[in-house]
Amino acid sequence: MTLTFVDLLDADTRNLMKASGISLIPQIGMDVIKSVVLDVLTGKNIRSSTEILTRRRITALNLAILNLFIKGVASIDQFIENLPELATEVLHSKVGKKYKFNKEERGFALWILGLTGKGVQNVLGDDTQELEQYRNNYILACHEITDNYENTYGKLEGHLSVGSGVKAQVSWLFMAYFLTTIGAQTLSIRGSDKSTYGKFFEKLILGSLLSILGFEYQSNSQGVRSDGVFWLSSNDQRESDATLLISPGQAVRFDIGFIGRGNSEISMDKITRYQNKTTVGTEQYFSATLIIVDKIGMGSNLTALANQINAPIVQMSGSYWPQRVAKILHDRFKVEHPLVNLPISEVEDYLKASLEKISLDPFLNLTFGKATPAEE
Repeated sequence: MTLTFVDLLDADTRNLMKASGISLIPQIGMDVIKSVVLDVLTGKNIRSSTEILTRRRITALNLAILNLFIKGVASIDQFIENLPELATEVLHSKVGKKYKFNKEERGFALWILGLTGKGVQNVLGDDTQELEQYRNNYILACHEITDNYENTYGKLEGHLSVGSGVKAQVSWLFMAYFLTTIGAQTLSIRGSDKSTYGKFFEKLILGSLLSILGFEYQSNSQGVRSDGVFWLSSNDQRESDATLLISPGQAVRFDIGFIGRGNSEISMDKITRYQNKTTVGTEQYFSATLIIVDKIGMGSNLTALANQINAPIVQMSGSYWPQRVAKILHDRFKVEHPLVNLPISEVEDYLKASLEKISLDPFLNLTFGKATPAEE
């Protein structure tokens, strides 16, 4: 059997290419996850808090790709010269109507060609028939550039070795294909992590917030027999991210999203999504709406529009924004909680101590969706 680069992808590399909520736990640990939740609860940008997680993943994949290139040169004849063709074969190979290789393997093939999932949409227009032409142009460009460098600076020579017996000779073409793969991988991982971390932490933050405010978590709305409870929706339940039953006949729907000022149209969708009544079991509740977003840009009319439908918007960019949520619930529904009148100087310590007492495990058991391969 002829080897291809797919045969060189080990289990660790495949796992690094996946990005699902639950799979993050063993990789980064619950302590780190709780620290990110606390950061967001105290007004810090989630992108800054999760950047180290993304950077660790990218760095590990960078080294994994280098290891694969070295092993490929050592074990597959003309590996570097034939690499774009190998990648194209992986992308096109099918058994019947199904792809022969999985999404991770095809995602890696895209990186080798300098593409991401978005690149296929934007560069190729989702037309796989254009792939061969793109590949041919890519090969031509790389050879022209590497030939020019060799003529200008001379040959790039030397060896890279892993362990005691795996050795690869480097060249300008080796480095061109390797660095292109690294660049595409970085773009792809950053894109997938942005989406994954947002969706992953939304439920954790919202569940933690409502728990800190003294409400009891229920796994779903079925069998709810008391007030003062809340449940979080799964991905296929898009009416709200959380529903809180405060008292007989009164409920609050929460929608949380890491939506920056550049995505105001998504925020607009949030303030028009809900009805003012909801039914739980056989009981009907008056339903208020509370929207939680990253930040609202200057000059935006979102707050005014939300106020028109009596749906306050809370910005997570504000320091100690959970206190504002507590005050909204107090003013509108007479919910008593220590946060309402707590001095600002004591809020962070209070949130930290409260979060330490909360188990995030029930929120992790929700359906965060399927793993999102890095090619998506």
